[in-house]
Amino acid sequence: MAKTTIIYLFLPLFFYFFSLTVAAANTAYPTIPRTEPTNGCIPPVERRPVRREVHGNGRIYDVTHRITNSMPTYVDHVDGVGEFLRLTDRIKNGSLSNLSELRFSVHTGTHIDAPGHVFDHYYDAGFDVDAVDLEVLNGPGLLVDVPRDKNISAEVLKSLNIAKGVRRVLFRTLNTDRRLMYKTEFDTSYVGFTEDGARWLVENTEIKLVGTDYLPIAAFDDVLKGHYALLESTEIVVVEALKLDDVPAGIYSIHCLPLRVPGAEGAPTRCILIK
Repeated sequence: MAKTTIIYLFLPLFFYFFSLTVAAANTAYPTIPRTEPTNGCIPPVERRPVRREVHGNGRIYDVTHRITNSMPTYVDHVDGVGEFLRLTDRIKNGSLSNLSELRFSVHTGTHIDAPGHVFDHYYDAGFDVDAVDLEVLNGPGLLVDVPRDKNISAEVLKSLNIAKGVRRVLFRTLNTDRRLMYKTEFDTSYVGFTEDGARWLVENTEIKLVGTDYLPIAAFDDVLKGHYALLESTEIVVVEALKLDDVPAGIYSIHCLPLRVPGAEGAPTRCILIK
């Protein structure tokens, strides 16, 4: 009887110290927002991703725009890209993994154009993004600044004095200063290649990779003629909608890798510049 009385006396103390231990454990391992501990396991420590524009201690510039719901698309869509990412399977709903699907134009955000984009006979012949020469898209090249009050005409190209032998050039224009890729509605006043500028580049330079900082590479009034001039030979690769904010002009190792999609006349592309 005495032993039973002692046990009853110490039970309240036991539960008191046990509650303190649990409270301390909960303080040391707080619940992560939107998660719940399961099977008595301690939840993982909360971590946040770091999203960078520059990597490798300032050596590597990511010149690819993030695809967002509000980024612009070509003329017909004033509301931007819209909803494009859908989570079809979710761990929280009992699936074994999270699984998403994408739905948008292959000319969304930073992307390349293949010759089949504007030439139907090239489309039928298979001049798609899978046939693009990756050597053209990867190697030494230039980032140059275009005079801010001009389209990229033959006169402007002559004034830039790009050396013979240069094969890859990215052109930064007023589009970057105006932050057009951050505005939802397509802006027809963007800067791009004129027809005579595109033809002069083809006929007078060895440039095979041509990149600019808005969705079409050619100015609005010459949008088809400029594309025709650049893509007709099938040797030039066009990269559009590059993110060239805060990147010093100069010489870089350029690396652009489009999604490998046979039959597609364009493809979203990850582009980086390495000093």
